[in-house]
Formats: sequence, C-alpha cells, structure tokens
Amino acid sequence: MDVHKLLRKPHTAAQISALWTAFHASRSSGTGRGFLSASIPLSTYENLVRRAKKYSTFIVPLMREAQRTEALDSGDTQSSYEFFFMQWAFHSAPSIPLPSLLDEPLPSPPPAPEHPLATVLFTPLLEYKTRTTFATPHLVLTLYPDLARSHDLVLLRGDLTPSPSGEGRYLLRQQDAQLLALGMQRFYLADDTTTQSGERERAELLRVFNEKPSDFRWEELLKHADLTS
Repeated sequence: MDVHKLLRKPHTAAQISALWTAFHASRSSGTGRGFLSASIPLSTYENLVRRAKKYSTFIVPLMREAQRTEALDSGDTQSSYEFFFMQWAFHSAPSIPLPSLLDEPLPSPPPAPEHPLATVLFTPLLEYKTRTTFATPHLVLTLYPDLARSHDLVLLRGDLTPSPSGEGRYLLRQQDAQLLALGMQRFYLADDTTTQSGERERAELLRVFNEKPSDFRWEELLKHADLTS
C-alpha cells in the first residue's frame, strides 16, 4: 500500500480499510485465496498487544468436520479437533520511507511509529512438538501499525503457507485460517472482569496456560472450541 499517497490526500479509516480489503481480495487471480485481511481499531490492537506481551503463547482448538464413531450405531457423531500452537513476536515498526524527489510533497511529515509491528504464528501442535523451531507455521498474521497515529488504524494481513504440492493449494483451508484468526481475538481480548462467564473462562485459560501450565486442562479448552458462536 502506498502510504505516501494516502497521506497526501485525505482518507478516512473506512476508506483505507476498504482499499486494504479490495487489494487482498484481488490476489490469486481474483479469488483472494491464500490471504486474510482486516483492519483493527488502534484501541483493540493496544489491548491485544498488552495481553500478548504478557502471554506470548497459547493453543487454539480447531474443530474438524464431525466424524462418525464406530462404536455408535445411532447415527450420532463425535467432533474431532486439531490444536494449533500460537506464538506472538514483536518488532520495531520501520519508519515510513521519505518520498522520492519525483513525488508530490507531503502536507506534513509522516508521524514516527510508536507501536510495535506484531506477528502471530499458527503451527499444528503435533508438528511443533515433533520439530520445535523447525516446524512450519501454517498461518502467519502480521499487524502493521504504520497508520496507527494518523488514522487510529492497524492493518492485519494473514498469509497461508502454500502446500509443497503446489497447484494453488495451501497447508490450511481458507475458512480454517479465518477461524484461527478469530480464535486469537476471542482469547486475547477476553476480559477477566466481565460478568459473562464464557469470556472470563477464556481469559483464565490463557492465564493458566502461561503462568501455571501444570494446571492447564485441554478438556476445559474444548468448551470454547466452537469459534463461530
């Protein structure tokens, strides 16, 4: 995205969000496959960063399609899950490059970034246990704070890892990547002071996983596995 062009002419946060979404929807021959995109209010990003700096890792359950159990003849189904290990990392946000001499002058100097650039890696837990730092993340979220000061906006981009088989395939389905990104928000934006029991439970699970891992029970996590509700 041409930040200088955005700063030369007035753009609202809504207009920038629409441009960001349209750009990623045009990728992969107009299908948008392989990418996620979203825009986040600065206040929401600050809440995510505050929690993520305290609790930099977690696991998110991803519900797979229900599988019929051999033991049941009644037609009931039993859901299966895959756990994804989530890791946050923070980096100093690069300053916005100065425009070239051929560009129109900016009405004012671009504000220096004061918020960190964040990345979130999602790796299947089984693969992470097996290969640790050599494991391949299936989804990488990057949150860009370049427009945080000027527009109170942070842009999110998700990159799905291509499959070794090629042919436009990815290690993760598009809808599963969207659910993992939603799961990140549901747990890292959970308020432990709210009156809603489900939200308090998610905040407590995040705390226990990082502060008292021996007390963490993955069975409790499955109560919150339906990320669409």
